[in-house]
Amino acid sequence: MLAPYVLGLVVLVLAPFAVTLALAFTEYDLIRPPVWTGTDNLTALADDPVFRTALVNSLLFGAVAVPLRMLVALGLALLLHRRTAAAGTARTAAVLPTAVPEIAYGLLWLWLLNPLYGPISQILRVGGENGLTAFGRTPPQWLTDPVDARAAIILMSLFTVGETFVILLAARRALPADVYELAALEDATAWDVLRRITLPLIAPVLGLLLIRDAIQSLQFSFVPALIVTDGGPPPYATTYVPLFAYRNAFEYLRYGYAAAATLLMLLLTVAAVALQWRLLRRYGRFHLR
Repeated sequence: MLAPYVLGLVVLVLAPFAVTLALAFTEYDLIRPPVWTGTDNLTALADDPVFRTALVNSLLFGAVAVPLRMLVALGLALLLHRRTAAAGTARTAAVLPTAVPEIAYGLLWLWLLNPLYGPISQILRVGGENGLTAFGRTPPQWLTDPVDARAAIILMSLFTVGETFVILLAARRALPADVYELAALEDATAWDVLRRITLPLIAPVLGLLLIRDAIQSLQFSFVPALIVTDGGPPPYATTYVPLFAYRNAFEYLRYGYAAAATLLMLLLTVAAVALQWRLLRRYGRFHLR
């Protein structure tokens, strides 16, 4: 029964990984045969300022977007776990952005963030004069300012938490009701219930989702950075490692160089997951004592 899964794993994961690993140590332009260059690509990446910028952008995105995405998903799960008529509609609305194809999602946000006629900028100008906000400030320049562009990519990621939300919703609804009834009899505050009951009980699920989201965060930034900001504004404000690898492979035909960047991105992801796993194990030991 595992044969289809194993076949898919080999064909779609292990084989591409092996090819990428081999190409990372070669010079290959898809025209001439690959030429073995050893660690030259890795050395060149270390000296490449564009790659260093892309690496820093990816780290910043992961450090900010992953915790925020978890907070949004957890907040929605805690707000919508009760069975009400309105909650069903709200759950559908929370999951819907995740079901939208990435290209369509990026094009939608390209319209939403347009500084001239985009709805977000229009809403921010309500109550202001001369194109300013009600606080007398210029609306964020989502597509031209480096800081605002990075914030736009993070903002886009906060609406695609449907899978995480569904899992946390199921975890919250699976918690025993008698524990909360006992807390109500003890006149526990909502903060105490959250801190002493809900979060400790769903901590294992939160930990696994945090690790999964950290793995996916580097890949999520690819389509928004390509469609919405095109890796800019200059110089490379929203160029992340996946976009850097894509452009070197398919625009500059530097497949070996792109494979080396992909390999480093994989090692970075493994290091981040290992750090999170270590912290989660320490958290578990602390609460078991």
